[in-house]
Amino acid sequence: MRYEEIPTGRMYDDLARLWPWISPPEDYEEEAQFWKAALRAKLGRGRHRVLELGVGGGHHLSHLCGDLDATAVDLSEAMMAHSQRLNPRVEHLVGDMRTVRLGRTFDAVLIHDAIDYMLSVSDLRATFGTAKAHLRPGGVFLVAPDYTCETFEDGAIYSRSTSGDGLRLSHVEIDFDPNPSDTTIESLMLSLIREGDEIKVELDRHTVGLFPRQTWMAELSACGFDVECWPTRDDDDPRQRELYVCVLAGVS
Repeated sequence: MRYEEIPTGRMYDDLARLWPWISPPEDYEEEAQFWKAALRAKLGRGRHRVLELGVGGGHHLSHLCGDLDATAVDLSEAMMAHSQRLNPRVEHLVGDMRTVRLGRTFDAVLIHDAIDYMLSVSDLRATFGTAKAHLRPGGVFLVAPDYTCETFEDGAIYSRSTSGDGLRLSHVEIDFDPNPSDTTIESLMLSLIREGDEIKVELDRHTVGLFPRQTWMAELSACGFDVECWPTRDDDDPRQRELYVCVLAGVS
């Protein structure tokens, strides 16, 4: 099979059921505490209203919504069903982070790694505009791409083997850049699934965005944000090394 023949985006459709095994909620706890600290630093204490764009399975949000009043938006109903079960008190809405308009504002807007699916500078610009449109004066926008050009490692491999509810899963992800001259990279996913006597091998591929750090800074600033770059981790995983903490310029 040629790479181009591999189906795309299956993790948000027929393979969405695998997500809690591939990336379980407990993996997000430490990172979520870091995000919560950023919110507290900018907003102070209290039960703030937050909007998460691209909530996916809601694993990251599950460690935040106990102290916050949250609304969640995503394009994938199959993936968002996980979040609805995990976060039953959160309002869930279907929408595109580039264009959705809820007609209300929040204390904070959050975008976790779903921002990676913005493939062009115009996509980033539209999404930053959505965040701004949903922030009250003095509100905070937190966003963290998996990679920038400075942190991306071509050919990086990530794997996990796990089991539960009669399912045994071995999952491998390979991130690579077939064309360094554009603003996208590819992620190939292979899942070996064993349920009883049945064995399946499922392939999935995703195209995601990759931009220099300077592009992030420039586009956020052009949208009216003052931006701080907070280093987030110090281990062997190059993903999400930076959290961008953004406040509307001129608003204290």
